[in-house]
Amino acid sequence: MTPHTKKMPKEIKAVPLRHPGRWIAAAILLVLAALFVISSARNEAFHWDTYFQYLFDTRLLVAAWKTILLTIFSMALGLIVGAIVAVLRMSPNPVLGGVAWVYLWIFRGTPVYVQLMLWGLVGSIYQVLNVGVTEFDLQELLANTFLLAIIGLGLNEAAYMAEIVRAGIQAVPEGQSEASKALGMTWWQNMRRTVLPQAMRIIIPPTGNEFISLLKTTSLVIAIPYTAEIFGRANDISNSLFQPVPLMLVAATWYLVITSALMVGQFYLERYFARGSSRNLTSRQLAALADAEGVLPRNVTVNDKNTDN
Repeated sequence: MTPHTKKMPKEIKAVPLRHPGRWIAAAILLVLAALFVISSARNEAFHWDTYFQYLFDTRLLVAAWKTILLTIFSMALGLIVGAIVAVLRMSPNPVLGGVAWVYLWIFRGTPVYVQLMLWGLVGSIYQVLNVGVTEFDLQELLANTFLLAIIGLGLNEAAYMAEIVRAGIQAVPEGQSEASKALGMTWWQNMRRTVLPQAMRIIIPPTGNEFISLLKTTSLVIAIPYTAEIFGRANDISNSLFQPVPLMLVAATWYLVITSALMVGQFYLERYFARGSSRNLTSRQLAALADAEGVLPRNVTVNDKNTDN
């Protein structure tokens, strides 16, 4: 080796960091979970034989279907009324905006269980509807507890959907609508082609969460009373067997199954409306950014004398 020869630096290898605390914590959690499962399986209070006996009971299967229908119809009503309230909320007319604000104040400020109880009592409050020239008997209509459950849940959900829709529409820059008007689009064309496609990316995630939450809120319609959904039917069976624990586990299982299916649907729906939007830079954008970082600092100078011109 000559004296002018330079020693080559040794190759540096990346050594992954080790976190033994994480593995210890994970092992402790697994042991605790296993102990809980084993103790629950051996606990006679759960009555697992009753649980598996009624898990696929026909009455509960029908109740699960009615719960899904109740959720869908209530959400549809909530979306329609919520969209109308959102438009009124953004209206420059102070009367319309005030009516929308009062609606949100009442339905968001009172518990949904109390609202459902009032809907259950509305048949005893209003027997007939007098419109001046004639009267309508409301007894038969208000005796339909399924309809009352849809109205009660839907109007409550509309108060929350109104704010979600309003936030999604207002998140779209105003320049988008101005450009659409400059192209000769009508208000409906602007909303359908410009505003709503962009607003849906903001509206869909919280709407999916509200839909899942509404599914679980259907268990409160027992206050009307409507007992043909999952919780009401499981409660009726448990009262006849005097075994509430296994039937509540059955109800929880069906809620979990339906919720899981809705979460999968929400994932694909969000991915559909997120097409064309990405937080990752493309190769062309990365190349332009690299050119800007390499060229601008050398070629661009700031002239303090000409900054005001």
